[in-house]
Amino acid sequence: MRIAIVTSGFLPVVDGVTVAVYQRVRQLSALGHTVLVLCPSYEAIASVYPNWQDYVGDLLPGVRVVALESKPFMGIPFERNISNSAYPTLVQEIEAFHPDIIHVDEPDRMLLDLGNAPAVDVAQRLRIPCVSFYHTNFLEYMDDFLPLPRWAIAPLKWLAKVNITQPAFNAYDAALTASPTTRDKMLRRGITNAVCDAFLGVDLAAFQQIAVEPDFWQTHYGLQGLGDRTTLLFLGRLTPDKGWDFTVKALRAWIKSNPAAREAIALIIAGDGPYRARKQLKPLGLPAHFLGRVPPDQVPALLTHADLHISTSVKETLGLTALEAAAAGTPILAPRAGGFIDSVQDGKTGLLFEPGNTNDFLEKLESLRTDGALRETLGQQGKSFAADYDWKQGCDRLVQFWERCIANTIAAQQESADSATQN
Repeated sequence: MRIAIVTSGFLPVVDGVTVAVYQRVRQLSALGHTVLVLCPSYEAIASVYPNWQDYVGDLLPGVRVVALESKPFMGIPFERNISNSAYPTLVQEIEAFHPDIIHVDEPDRMLLDLGNAPAVDVAQRLRIPCVSFYHTNFLEYMDDFLPLPRWAIAPLKWLAKVNITQPAFNAYDAALTASPTTRDKMLRRGITNAVCDAFLGVDLAAFQQIAVEPDFWQTHYGLQGLGDRTTLLFLGRLTPDKGWDFTVKALRAWIKSNPAAREAIALIIAGDGPYRARKQLKPLGLPAHFLGRVPPDQVPALLTHADLHISTSVKETLGLTALEAAAAGTPILAPRAGGFIDSVQDGKTGLLFEPGNTNDFLEKLESLRTDGALRETLGQQGKSFAADYDWKQGCDRLVQFWERCIANTIAAQQESADSATQN
């Protein structure tokens, strides 16, 4: 099969979209498919991503990556969007590639700069199916990035839903998601073609290869003095949508009521972004270690050596890090919201707290911190849970869905031709 993938981002950027696209093309390459990936160029921010060219060109057998002219996205210094001026090149690349299907990741984000649902027009000319993937709850991000009161944001959300979200996804033959909770949210928002299956996954082999090292944190990251402290790993962007305001507020309350906690835990924060977490956490007196942006191949070892993975984001469409933590045998503490409802089995692979409820968060954090046997049990159950989410299985499901789309398109065209002949 020949597959053209248009994506809002790619490596070396590290987020849910880029990791998913990279793991997908790895599997497609292994299966013998031919893939064209069209993504933003990161040349303009080479100071942030000096190795950006490592992910352009012939990346894997049968996989070619084309970086298109890009522009800044929402003022975030490490994000780019495909520029509108690059759209003719995008179309030319797809037409020259002659794909059997086009797959678009995060079209709503790209629509902001392109002005239309990417690649739908070229798919119609080529008479091939074109599907999309819903990765991000951008409507909910408006609460974090717009400096306006909630009453003023509400009508803006409605306008964005009608003029961006619905046109961006309903233009495609399908809008895919890997979370039943997110599918239901998509339908409520007027995305009428939502399709849900376990299309995403975890690189289980990478986690199974990790050997536990007694001095891991000191050996690999130079972190000393962790001793018997419980290590709490925060993994993801340092941006407002990841719940950092709640995290700092909750930890401040914890330290105030339990000063001894300063000597009992260590915060490991792997990620980068504009949120000034270092400044916010410093007054708490907690040992917080900032690792910065971490390459995907380091994530399995990080999660394996952490005692607990914590996320306070209520806006995840699935929560890939929850599946990764499960694969590592590390329990997660996350809010009962968004995709975490599907990616965390409450009481089996981790604990879910009520969103915004500081007391519930701290009670469950303290339970996990003090009960090593509970962490061990949740971790072992997590490994069993993650076994059903290998990337190979997820990609197989996606390929099967693409094949059905292609067959349906051919059948519809044949039916139309037969009808025209009869008339």
